[in-house]
Amino acid sequence: MASQNSGASSRSWSRSMFGVDGSAALTLNAGMILQKRLPYDVSTPRRLPGVAPFDMADWLQVDEAYAGQMAERVRLLSERRTDVLRLDPDAKAAAGELLDLVLAHLPEGFSREGERIFCPDGRVVEADRSDPLGTLGVIVQEDLCLMQPRDGVHVLTGAVLCFPASWLLSEKFLRPLVGIHDPVKVYDEGLAKRVQRLFDGLQPGRPLWRYNLLNYDDPALFQPRSENARRPEVDQETAPFTRSERQCLVRLPQTGAVVFSIHTYIVAR
Repeated sequence: MASQNSGASSRSWSRSMFGVDGSAALTLNAGMILQKRLPYDVSTPRRLPGVAPFDMADWLQVDEAYAGQMAERVRLLSERRTDVLRLDPDAKAAAGELLDLVLAHLPEGFSREGERIFCPDGRVVEADRSDPLGTLGVIVQEDLCLMQPRDGVHVLTGAVLCFPASWLLSEKFLRPLVGIHDPVKVYDEGLAKRVQRLFDGLQPGRPLWRYNLLNYDDPALFQPRSENARRPEVDQETAPFTRSERQCLVRLPQTGAVVFSIHTYIVAR
């Protein structure tokens, strides 16, 4: 739930806990931004698409890598904005609704005074209603994608995507689900139909989540790669880092858009 306490003591506590005044986070160590552990059990794989319900109070997460990840997000949005943010003009209403929803569900460590958001790392962000995705990109760790139904399929109409795992927002923007998952081998026709039914049936207030898991040689958060580019061979047994995404699906009640949020975890094995 959002914290409404805007006192100095609350902000001081947040700065210490999330790696600004203290050393809780394994961040910015030789350029690496790491979490200590994954916050969910990955020992028993789920059958694809592997979704489960969750409480909206648990939607947005703040972890020990908050300060490091947010510094990287601020940098990317400043230096490479067109690579990490896209919004179709017809999706502006959905983006505005998403901003309102996130501000209503800010987790512990945040506080708010009107349009001013006090973040866990000590920054103060002024909500810019003319740039809802840009505002969200410097407040929460989650990447946020908007999927909207067009001609019977859900299309990516907007996103702030600072931490892509081997894909390019520019290539996937305005594509349907099938096109977004190309060239993922396991995303066959059967799985595509199940995922589309999942999106069609998602109800406001009844969100779903899943995770993915791969081992990486490179711990970088920003890993854009064209779908036509050759992918590096990674030995899943010996790669030194595990990268996992906590992926959530949330239906916006007013515009009907589906929010696909991605919280990226990278831990040393």
